Amino acid sequence: MRKRRHRAHRSRVGVGAVVAAFLLGTAACDASGGDSAAPRATEAKTRPSASPTPTWDSTPESLVAVGDSITRGFDACEVLSDCPEVSWATGSDASVDSLAVRLLGKAGAGQRSWNYAVTGARMADLPSQVARAVPRKPELVAVMIGANDACRATETDMTPVADFRADFEDTMATLRKSLPKAQVFVASVPDLKRLWSEGRTNPLGKQVWKLGICPSMLADPDVMTSAATERRDAVQGRVVAYNNVLREVCAEDRHCRYDGDAVFDYRFGQAQLSQWDWFHPSVNGQARLAEIAYRVVSGKGA
Repeated sequence: MRKRRHRAHRSRVGVGAVVAAFLLGTAACDASGGDSAAPRATEAKTRPSASPTPTWDSTPESLVAVGDSITRGFDACEVLSDCPEVSWATGSDASVDSLAVRLLGKAGAGQRSWNYAVTGARMADLPSQVARAVPRKPELVAVMIGANDACRATETDMTPVADFRADFEDTMATLRKSLPKAQVFVASVPDLKRLWSEGRTNPLGKQVWKLGICPSMLADPDVMTSAATERRDAVQGRVVAYNNVLREVCAEDRHCRYDGDAVFDYRFGQAQLSQWDWFHPSVNGQARLAEIAYRVVSGKGA
């Protein structure tokens, strides 16, 4: 449960910005324009130099992952079960080639990567996950969370965008208090409407959805009334708003890098979806997420 006594403090924290534009290297610069006279040499000498943009380390030596069921490999190996060995972030399965394995090698991943994600977690749970992770002193923190904030019993139960922002800002503040220079990779929330569109073609998947998987999006999957369409659009709109928050908060942190909506934009097909629930990533889907994360962290490829 979120500690509401922190809310007033959070509202005073600068808005933040999630994920993307940030470490991709944008930097502001001042310039004289128009008819302005050039500064005198003496003035130029006294002007403080701009702070250098921090260099992104594409080869960190340790990694922790935080987030929700996707990072736990839920429903990738067995029905309604976590399977962290195939996690895109820290898994050891060779067919996934997780971010940790790609960055640290197989032996290094086993010794210097840790998975603190929790199935069912929402953004409100992320500060406590990070608090548990910081004693490891990771050089890289991999974050993927937000789907459960949109996947509620109804669309009216979705986490308000302002709360989502405040909790992510709390997460970053918790991290920076202990690890001011740790790098952060933030993945966007997947396109839940596409997952509905793909998964609804499978009769078994739709039966599993009735067990309560993302009802705000997946309830009555074949109903195409205006009300049902508006409900799905509302969930989709909230996911887009969450990704904007992730981008904005991340952009205000000098050591954070957003995926530029790469996960949201990825066109998950049936091969990338769990054969049990047709919603969570399969082993193949986890491998695709690992590829996306590695491209962003390593800077190798678009």
